[in-house]
Amino acid sequence: MKKKVMNALENFSKAMLQPLMFLSVGGLILAIGALITNPAISGALPFLKWAPIQIIGNLMYQTVYVIVNNLAVLFAIGIPAAMATKDKHHAGIIGFMSYLMYLTTSNVLLSTMGQLAEPSEMLGLIGTGQTEILGIQCVDMSVFGGIILGCLTAYVYKRTCSKQFQGAMQIFSGVRFSFLIMIFVSMAFGAVGNLVWPVVQSGISALANVISQSGAFGLFLYGFLERLLIPTGLHHLVYTPFQFSDLGGVMQVGDTTVAGAYAIAMTQLNMPDVTKMSDSIFYMATGFTKMFGYIGITAAFIHTARPENKKRVRATLIPLVITSCIAGITEPIDFMFIFAAPVLFVLHAAIAGLFVALLKILDVTAFCGGNIITSFLTNLAAGTEKTNWPMMYVLAVIQILVYFVLFSFLIKKLNLKTPGREDAGASDMGDAAAAVSTKKSSKTNALTANVASLVEGLGGKENINSTENCFTRLRVNVKDPSLLKDELINKVPNSGIVKKGDDIQIIIGLQVAELRNAVEDYMKTI
Repeated sequence: MKKKVMNALENFSKAMLQPLMFLSVGGLILAIGALITNPAISGALPFLKWAPIQIIGNLMYQTVYVIVNNLAVLFAIGIPAAMATKDKHHAGIIGFMSYLMYLTTSNVLLSTMGQLAEPSEMLGLIGTGQTEILGIQCVDMSVFGGIILGCLTAYVYKRTCSKQFQGAMQIFSGVRFSFLIMIFVSMAFGAVGNLVWPVVQSGISALANVISQSGAFGLFLYGFLERLLIPTGLHHLVYTPFQFSDLGGVMQVGDTTVAGAYAIAMTQLNMPDVTKMSDSIFYMATGFTKMFGYIGITAAFIHTARPENKKRVRATLIPLVITSCIAGITEPIDFMFIFAAPVLFVLHAAIAGLFVALLKILDVTAFCGGNIITSFLTNLAAGTEKTNWPMMYVLAVIQILVYFVLFSFLIKKLNLKTPGREDAGASDMGDAAAAVSTKKSSKTNALTANVASLVEGLGGKENINSTENCFTRLRVNVKDPSLLKDELINKVPNSGIVKKGDDIQIIIGLQVAELRNAVEDYMKTI
């Protein structure tokens, strides 16, 4: 039972990574776009203000950010596609159609019951518990909705995609039957979400009132929940009331009343007679960990990765941590360990909350919002007396070290499956040895020339249930593992054979897709 549960969790964790693997590249482009369009940077480098450069920078930022902003859609498509054992494209398409039906169900029910929220001029739908996804206004389940529906689609697809009917019912056979079931599952999920999620949202809103009255502990709770609730999307309900309503403070400036931590902070930064920022600035400190803490997290992941995986992990994570520091976007890193190592994510939320409280305890009223560049220039302009910003960087170094030490210790102690530490059978990002093998063009012909030996080594065509591949591994499910012949399999250049029951994985390298196609083409001829 334990093995079955662990295998299921490993498969789920692997499926979660599929939609995120492209963000290492996208995150770097997004970060460059953010730098180009940052007013502080363009102020220091006037040539960046040239309109064509600003347009290019804005395009780089916005075209990648739309992907980050629609992670729920990617999960709804990517999870069923990754978990399907055959016809993955059908699973992904059904996942996308199911997500559209879920969104529409939520919208229709809200509209029918007169519950569609009106967007405000300043915040849009933020704080209403609703959002607009793909042009459809619905209850805001954020990334959590896409993950849940993706898992439901994967479950239904796996159990129904091979169902066959006879006669007039034949039209509902196979993947069409999976889609038929998902029509009703999607409607049910949308209806349940509309009923349950607002109750959860109300609980978070009530908690916000407790936070505002609890001093340093309240700030700890504020920072803790803001990180902990990332996968549910409910973190918006934690910081929004404080940053944009009177829960974050009220200040009178002449005849004008300024409400909310953000508005107060922006007002006070431009008031020469204000010698100290008000305590409302602490509600803007959710950016502190985004700017600094993720450096420690990333360093710990790289440090604890297996030696053969370090190069790959560095290449994956460094662009993402740059994105976190410069653009404040942390989800690509968050979802790499939320489910693979939940104990680390809870610890992460606690550390984030602790440092928000420490800013208050040490009277550091520095501006911690936005990104690391904007924060530095804003605090420099405001001055040390008003912000006590040098102490912020002392705390930043301490936080990086705390993350690095605690994460490294727990990852090794508990053998957590963080990036680069996946089990031999769970890694689908590639092995160093396999990557090296792909660089040797002399092996290309050997891959396809020995397909017949490979199929025979796997027990023959009749013994092969399915073939698929990840980035570097050929994954084969066989009927009888005792029929395997390693000496024949090894005629195809590989860096190892991993056997887990009837699931066989052969480490090939980045040319694995070519081999899989050759195997499938060969089996059609015999």
